[in-house]
Amino acid sequence: MTMHKNGQMMRRYERGFTLIELMITVAIIGILAAVAYPSYTQYVLKANRADAKAILMEDAQFMERYYTTNNSYLSASVLSAVVPKGANGTAIKYNISFSVTPTASVYTLRAVPANGQASDSCGTLTLSNTGAQTPTTAGCW
Repeated sequence: MTMHKNGQMMRRYERGFTLIELMITVAIIGILAAVAYPSYTQYVLKANRADAKAILMEDAQFMERYYTTNNSYLSASVLSAVVPKGANGTAIKYNISFSVTPTASVYTLRAVPANGQASDSCGTLTLSNTGAQTPTTAGCW
C-alpha cells in the first residue's frame, strides 16, 4: 500500500499472469501439439519413403547400365544397402536388397522398412526390371 497525496491509503495492483491464465495457455499449447504431432510424424515417414524410392530408382538405373555392359544382371549388386546412404544403427530407415538373387534377365529390388520407419503404412517397396512397383496403394509410389 502506498500513501496518496491527500493522505489516503491506495492499493497498488501487481501486474502479471494469474494461475488460471497460465493454465489456459498451457492447455492451448497442449491441444495444438496434439493436433500437430501426428501430422509431423506422417510427414517424416513420407519423406523417408521418398528417399527410399529415389535410391531404388538409382539402383534400378545402375542395374540397367550393368546389363548394358554385361548382357546379364548376374553378379550385380546394389549401390546403397541402406536409406539414407551411409547410415548405421537406428538412423537406418530402409534396408535395400534384392528380393531374390538376380538372374541373367530378371531382378527385383526391395526396400524393407527399419527402425522408426517400420510403422509406415506402405511397408516394403519393390521395383522390378520391368518397372513393376509394389505396393500399388495410392501414395506409396
